[in-house]
Amino acid sequence: MGRLTAFLLILASFGFSQQQSPNPRPRASDLGIKVGILPAGPLDAITDVSGVAVGQTTIVRGDNIRTGVTAVVPHPGNLYREKVPGAVFTGNGFGKLTGVTQVEEMGDIETPILLTSTTSVPRVADALISYILGLPGNEDVLSVNPVVGETNDGYLNDIRGRHITPEDVFSAVRDAKSGPVEEGSVGAGTGTVAFGWKGGIGTSSRRLPPNLGGYTIGVLVQTNFGGVLTIAGAPVGQELGQYYLRRELRQSGNGTDRANGSCMIVVATDAPLDARNLKRLAARSLLGLARAGSAASNGSGDYAIAFSTAPQARIHATDPSPTRRAELLANDAMSPLFLAAIEAAEEAIYNSMLRATTTTGNGHAVEALPIDKTVEILKKYRVIH
Repeated sequence: MGRLTAFLLILASFGFSQQQSPNPRPRASDLGIKVGILPAGPLDAITDVSGVAVGQTTIVRGDNIRTGVTAVVPHPGNLYREKVPGAVFTGNGFGKLTGVTQVEEMGDIETPILLTSTTSVPRVADALISYILGLPGNEDVLSVNPVVGETNDGYLNDIRGRHITPEDVFSAVRDAKSGPVEEGSVGAGTGTVAFGWKGGIGTSSRRLPPNLGGYTIGVLVQTNFGGVLTIAGAPVGQELGQYYLRRELRQSGNGTDRANGSCMIVVATDAPLDARNLKRLAARSLLGLARAGSAASNGSGDYAIAFSTAPQARIHATDPSPTRRAELLANDAMSPLFLAAIEAAEEAIYNSMLRATTTTGNGHAVEALPIDKTVEILKKYRVIH
């Protein structure tokens, strides 16, 4: 019995239906897809990094509102008072990532990391500032650096309407939790498109063996970009007849994938890293984007934000000492973490599409990646059996 068949039988045995389970679509691991060589964490999610929580607000109203907010919270404490080391790597800077210059300058992150729709970034940042200012213990705070990333969901969503409210932001942050993470057409991925198919939110993780430190790397992505979809080496986009430059190369086909859009990547780890090595780690995660087939087009704003949750690496705002001492990983210890970030980012992208559902909005329709046809292609190229 194939793993996909077994997965579907399990769903049937529990009586899953569209009403009972709004998203019965499989993840990459459910299909037997093995990305890379490193093992995933128990949840195969960014929340495998201890303390990390994810919250999402999904906004679907009427015929043209398909948007939302996704919040990644590095730890359950007051982030302003106990900052985490962080860094940003810019693959292509056609984007509106708020807070990037202070993160680059100071090497820390002092708010949850929020993802949303392009034109809603200022409103989401404003609400995030209000949230931080309102936390107990922050009564004397006079400056907050909100970290808010985005992709453009204007194809399926009334992006000019800027429908996200402060309460939508508060809910995403306040309701963030550890454990399994919703994927697909949810949160900031509600109205996104990837490789001409429905994109969304995806996540994955990798865990190093004890002799390499036993550290965990978790990745969450918001996919809204194009190229030539490749899954674990199989040319899925070409086989399905939907990929960037198809029309120009063949003078036929629908040419729906213009390769524009963006991808936001959030990388979390419990490895004790400083901002410099976190930036190197963030840079490697974009190789996962390349493995999946991204064309990294002119109109693609591709960013990776990385942070460490290691207690010894945190920056305490109330510490009066003019010096800091922390035991951090050396450069020579980074290579296994680099590989983990690449593999987790690649699989997270697949999960964002496999879990996404067909979506209509703003006068358009975007089909979900067809599971049955994709499975046939993966079998053809011996990715799965």
